[in-house]
Amino acid sequence: MRCKYCSSVDSKVIDTRPSEDGTSIRRRRECNVCGKRFTTYEKVEELPIMVVKKDGSREPFDSRKILLGIRKACEKRPVSAMRQSKIADDVEREVLNSLDQEVKSEQIGELVMARLRDVDEVAYVRFASVYRQFKDINTFMAELKTLLDER
Repeated sequence: MRCKYCSSVDSKVIDTRPSEDGTSIRRRRECNVCGKRFTTYEKVEELPIMVVKKDGSREPFDSRKILLGIRKACEKRPVSAMRQSKIADDVEREVLNSLDQEVKSEQIGELVMARLRDVDEVAYVRFASVYRQFKDINTFMAELKTLLDER
């Protein structure tokens, strides 16, 4: 790390601790040339993941949108907030672990539905009805039939 006072690259770390929010590491350094101290922060580099929408537009991945959709689907259902957050976290982890810079919104929706199906069938159908944009009662009934057949 280059000293901000004399520009030397010869320094030593004298103290390391996590930042208050836990997203970075704070390092106190001392320059071996001029003896002055300075602070640096180390943070994980995050490459932005873009979501490709059905209409072809792109927007940055936002895990809060996943959680909001899950919360709406689970409204007045016996699914705890902790369980809803875990589903959202699992989906986010899977998207991030894919190492793709772009992910289709359909893939994200399928990941959410697969988890909701195992947790609460009503929440699953609610989410699917919005995600798959059921046009009429026949498409709704077809989804219910598929759900019943999987049992």
